Amino acid sequence: MNAPKLIILDAQDTVAVVLSDMASGEIRDGLTAQEDIPRGHKIARVAMAAGEAVVKYGQVMGVASHDIAAGSHVHVHNCALPQSHSDHSSIKGSALPAPARQTFMGYARPDGRVGTRNFIGIMASVNCSSTVCDAIAAEANRTLLPKYPNIDGFAPIVHDQGCGMTNQGEGFDALVRTLKGYRDHPNFGGVLIVGLGCEVNQLTLYKPTDWTKERFKTFNIQEVGGSRSAVRRALELLEPIAAEANTDQRSEQPVSKLVLGMQCGGSDGFSGITANPALGVASDLLVAAGGTSILSETPEIFGAEHLLIARASSETGDKIRAMIDWWRDYVGKNGASLDNNPSPGNKKGGLTTILEKSLGAVAKGGLSPLSGAYAYAQRIDQPGFVYMDSPGYDPVAATGQVASGANLIAFTTGRGSCFGAKPTPSIKLASNSDLARSMPEDIDIDCGGIVERGTPLAQMGQEIYELLLDVASGQKTKSEEFGYGDNEFVPWKIGAVL
Repeated sequence: MNAPKLIILDAQDTVAVVLSDMASGEIRDGLTAQEDIPRGHKIARVAMAAGEAVVKYGQVMGVASHDIAAGSHVHVHNCALPQSHSDHSSIKGSALPAPARQTFMGYARPDGRVGTRNFIGIMASVNCSSTVCDAIAAEANRTLLPKYPNIDGFAPIVHDQGCGMTNQGEGFDALVRTLKGYRDHPNFGGVLIVGLGCEVNQLTLYKPTDWTKERFKTFNIQEVGGSRSAVRRALELLEPIAAEANTDQRSEQPVSKLVLGMQCGGSDGFSGITANPALGVASDLLVAAGGTSILSETPEIFGAEHLLIARASSETGDKIRAMIDWWRDYVGKNGASLDNNPSPGNKKGGLTTILEKSLGAVAKGGLSPLSGAYAYAQRIDQPGFVYMDSPGYDPVAATGQVASGANLIAFTTGRGSCFGAKPTPSIKLASNSDLARSMPEDIDIDCGGIVERGTPLAQMGQEIYELLLDVASGQKTKSEEFGYGDNEFVPWKIGAVL
């Protein structure tokens, strides 16, 4: 297939995306470059006067801050964020036909959910027990794991919260929801929670659930003699848990038991053209088969929330609007702006405004109707395409999605983000083939073929869907092979540190 040299994403667009470096004076598709334009960046299709809308994806992504001639490079030097944006869209949700493959091999849990992995979690209730939990996991992986080969490992879930905070309010509630979500996660075949003893976040908040009560233990370091004694005590408690978890076997399960968390990080000018919309196709296929997909990162849907609201019920749309209002107030109180993105790396890759980035980010959600909106780390209790509130900071967003029940993560990147999220496997999708070639140790699928080789978007989405089911059935991702996930548990920290 012949690869295009420019991409126009919508007939109304006033810019096109340059797919390889374009020299000044070069002519492509009838456009003459007025200056050198890097790959992934934008060229003006028409002349735009100062103050006129710059349109990409058929949506306003900015306004001309200076007069722009046709053929000019359109970027931060001549394009700025508009004062406001629309809350309306003509795009409504639509469903794809159900895919042919609708099962995977997973671990059925007594509560009706299904795991894609069989880890044992070593969770810290407070930062004071994090070092001990790391030591417990390391020793358990060294001495117990060889005896129990059907366990994927002992995963330390450690963090820097749990004390120095009030025991009520948004921040504390978010931490407790997150830890309870991990405690109950279907990718854990057993859990040990370790506290210090005098912290705000007491172990009494974390009771065993019905199915985990035979594989769930807690203790405080202060009650067992100190740090070394805590490691010894933990191994005594973990031995029977490991023996029981080792009996778990994979069985054929419906795709309706899969919950996919969708992330993007280190985005570039190709992310909204290749990897994100291809993941959107895979999301639509998953939803058509009865599964669940989660879009998050509220500061990075800002400017494109109307595309989600148009696909939602009035109740869900109101929840999305309320989230945006909360974020406006939150960043204002902290002297920040929702336009703190794109990052320097994003801009180097061709992204100009948060609206442009958001329009590309929302593409991960495909075209399925939006069936619900949830608070950070809130348990997802319905199938379909849903939204979960979170910051745009990838580890925090992914932590919330896993706590909400995600047993798979798909992570798109254009610059080369490195990430994993125990106990949930993370699939990395490159937006461009140069990245896939330069970081083959981290990338699972090269979506750059959409522009480099003319691969149809639907074909790439199907490939992602197939890999999701293979990974859910036990195939390891690149991030798992390296060992990512021990340091990527980052609960959202809201409020004052006391």
